[in-house]
Amino acid sequence: MSSNQLDKKSQAWSALFSEPMSELVKRYTASVGFDQRLWRADIAGSLAHAGMLAAQGIIGAQDLADIQRGMAQISAEIEAGRFEWKLDLEDVHLNIEARLTQLVGDAGKRLHTGRSRNDQVATDIRLWLRDAIDAILAELARLQTGLVELAEREADTIMPGFTHLQVAQPVTFGHHLLAWFEQLKRDSGRYRDCRARLNECPLGAAALAGTTYPIDRHRSASLLGFAGPTENSLDSVSDRDFAIEFCSASALLMTHLSRFSEELVLWASAQFGFVDIPDRFCTGSSIMPQKKNPDVPELVRGKSGRVHGHLVGLLTLNAFILHLMAFPILALSWPVSEWTRSQWFTVAASVSLSNSLWFFCAFLGVARIWNFTVSAGYVLAVAAVVWTVVYLLVNLALKLGSRDAPRQQPDWVDSTIATLSDFARLAAARVRPLPIDTQSPSANQHNYGRRLTDRRADGLADRRRARRD
Repeated sequence: MSSNQLDKKSQAWSALFSEPMSELVKRYTASVGFDQRLWRADIAGSLAHAGMLAAQGIIGAQDLADIQRGMAQISAEIEAGRFEWKLDLEDVHLNIEARLTQLVGDAGKRLHTGRSRNDQVATDIRLWLRDAIDAILAELARLQTGLVELAEREADTIMPGFTHLQVAQPVTFGHHLLAWFEQLKRDSGRYRDCRARLNECPLGAAALAGTTYPIDRHRSASLLGFAGPTENSLDSVSDRDFAIEFCSASALLMTHLSRFSEELVLWASAQFGFVDIPDRFCTGSSIMPQKKNPDVPELVRGKSGRVHGHLVGLLTLNAFILHLMAFPILALSWPVSEWTRSQWFTVAASVSLSNSLWFFCAFLGVARIWNFTVSAGYVLAVAAVVWTVVYLLVNLALKLGSRDAPRQQPDWVDSTIATLSDFARLAAARVRPLPIDTQSPSANQHNYGRRLTDRRADGLADRRRARRD
């Protein structure tokens, strides 16, 4: 068996580099800590690619058999927790490819024929998201079924309807639950639309402009269950709008679940007393024994902020990526995968009507919180905000400190600084005490009006000077 060139990432590139990678750079660029959860999608994509290569005569039947055997062993190792994820190999893709080459030799190296890491990653994320959407849709269907069953049982249960949190009109509890059902129905529709748009196969796009090997992209797409191959190679590897669409649908779903949870928290309070959440879904207090805290809906409500933040991070990251910049989009897998990780939720619904209404309908987000660094999207968004604020404040200080300094900022910054200066002076003027004439109250009123008019005139003159400057 030949030596494994993929044992170290630097060896997998070429002989161009003359020194090993810095340990700091290894940790900074490695994504295997979170993208290893893509391993099933990565193996499925590789097996389909190998099958296509064999069908086209690009690799031999023995190579295909060896690749299939090696991938089966790798799957068993990962399932059993025996697979060694190496930081030196950066990501899930190179880790699996290196292990395959260790197991089957040169056949593992030939697996990457006609394929780039770019179209491989794009395919893996689509496969993984497609499975995640199917799982989420199944859970949404269970939740909707529970709501309908509970609404039928409580169709005649009267409860107050609220506007402005004030009692408004009587409604039924069943009618209120069906309002939740309608929102979840639209959420399901958004996920189905997202799934239909992402269900195209990027394999064959290679790095960005395809490959000269006689591959069959339609066969690869069919083997993976895609509707067909993507139509433009540049778009295939450079855009992740399907991931943004997924996070957008997820953000709306979490908004709805947060609203449901807020109502449960409110209804479970002593002031309302509409519902009683079972003890197994609540916690107590270490100092106040009478407390029964509805932690599950509170956590669902709190986790919605994480999903909203990941959506903003993805939008920010994708906005700055050119079509010829494929590498930065690898960072998109973190917020997408982290959101889906927290999406598995279990819904329970039960009701009893005796002297007072009792029911339970909680949304349990079973999430394992990972202690990773924030996504590149967060970094970009926060850095942009911090830079803008600091830039404006520094220029504001310069503007207030030296009115005659030469202008070095664009017009929009100058006008913003002038406006901030006016607000600052106006605020200072309004808190400045005015002299009081105890002998003539009417004179006080006249003096106040004259001073206010003078200040407005001064502010207008300052703005005119700022424009001239």
